[in-house]
Amino acid sequence: QVQLVESGGGLVQAGGSLRLPCAASGSIFSPNVMGWYRQAPGKQRELVASITSGGNTKYATFVQGRFTISRDKAKNTVNLQMNSLKPEDTAVYYCNLGPLPDVWGQGTQVTVSS
Repeated sequence: QVQLVESGGGLVQAGGSLRLPCAASGSIFSPNVMGWYRQAPGKQRELVASITSGGNTKYATFVQGRFTISRDKAKNTVNLQMNSLKPEDTAVYYCNLGPLPDVWGQGTQVTVSS
């Protein structure tokens, strides 16, 4: 059974930075995609960034140039480096591994104060 463990959330002032690591354990098949999604109160969950097992990345337009996703295939970890954070980045951030199985982490709160 695959499990994802997230960490790194917290409270930061606008303009600050946070790094969100996510570690996957269990039977992980390739090819796959690991990514970070977020969900703000009253809004749908949305993709923030993803990276394939081949290293191809995808970013939401609202984080272009501010966030960077990276991956350590040997350790089955993915990291989201978030810079120049804005109050509108406040949300619960979820790590995801897919497509099969489709696994979600428990979520980590990111709060950006103005």
